[in-house]
Amino acid sequence: MIAGTVVLSCSICGEPSHDICVYCTKDACANHRCDRCKRCSDCCECDVPLSAAEVHVEPVAEAPVEIVAEPEVSIFAPEPEPTPPTEEAPPLDEIMP
Repeated sequence: MIAGTVVLSCSICGEPSHDICVYCTKDACANHRCDRCKRCSDCCECDVPLSAAEVHVEPVAEAPVEIVAEPEVSIFAPEPEPTPPTEEAPPLDEIMP
């Protein structure tokens, strides 16, 4: 089974996010997660905030992937197919006198 990508929402601004804060484990978008310490802007203790040159733009999320159900597979052995009838046996009175 193929699962689609989960898109989380930033706990600060509500925008889509793919990362979490390593300190408080809340979801954080690229604008609210420090690239140096990997913490959200609420938990970050870096002395100098990121400059505009250091901020990276989060790539646009891909379109949701359609989940296709796989056919059900049985764990039991399949039933044998019926065998075609063979030549008819001669009547018993012909075999036994």
